[in-house]
This record gives sequence, C-alpha cells and structure tokens, in this order.
Amino acid sequence: MSAGPAIAVALTFVWLGMVLAISFLEAPLKFRAPNVTLQLGLGIGRLVFRALNTVEVGFALVIVAIVAAGPMPARIAVAFFVAVAALAVQLIAVRPRLTRRSDRVLAGSAGPRSRAHYAYVGFDVVKAFALVVAGILQLTV
Repeated sequence: MSAGPAIAVALTFVWLGMVLAISFLEAPLKFRAPNVTLQLGLGIGRLVFRALNTVEVGFALVIVAIVAAGPMPARIAVAFFVAVAALAVQLIAVRPRLTRRSDRVLAGSAGPRSRAHYAYVGFDVVKAFALVVAGILQLTV
C-alpha cells in the first residue's frame, strides 16, 4: 500500500473514532455529569464541536485530495463522498441553526427545544456509517 491510500485508511478510522467518541459518547454524557447546567453544557459542546468540525474538515480535504490524485475504486470514493456530503450539510445547514438556538439559551431565553439536534445526529449516523464502509473497503483492496 502506497502512502496516499495508507494515509486515507488512517484518517478514515481516526475520523470515525472522533465522531463516535464525541458525538455519541461525550455529547450526551456531559449533561448527566453532576452540576453541569444546560448553559455550561452548551458552552462546552460548542467548543468541542467547533474543534471536532475543524479537524473533520481537515481530514475531509486530505481524503478528497487523495481520492482525486489517485486511482481509487469508485465504491470507496462514493463512501467518502457520502461522509463529506454529510459533514457539509451539518456545517452549512444544521450547525448555524444549532448556534442560533444555543445563543438564545446562553442569553437566558428558554424557548422550544430545537429539532436541529436530531438532524445533526442523523447526519452523524450517516457519516459514521459511510466512514465504516470506506474504511472496510479500503482494507479489502
């Protein structure tokens, strides 16, 4: 395996691990910790997800460059496309809504609960599944 595909495999599984650890473990558990208020949890969550999304964009850019540079089987490229598209939708369409909602909550407004969280989690599920598929397919080439 040459350097490009090896890097893609490594980034795929690190990216997957980060999504699983942060989105499906840290995010829901932080609100169960003693003395963590909604405002504190939202503040922590914003920092953590901003960092996660920044790293995800970096990983996505490197993987897209490897796919573009390479010969890569179409099924692997499609799996990566699905993961990158899910990330793009999260960042462009869903995260701004979540930010507006958390801004209101941090300013003291209760308001109705946001359904945008469900959309974000749904795209995380799609992204994680696509990364699992991409990772497994890369290991079988």
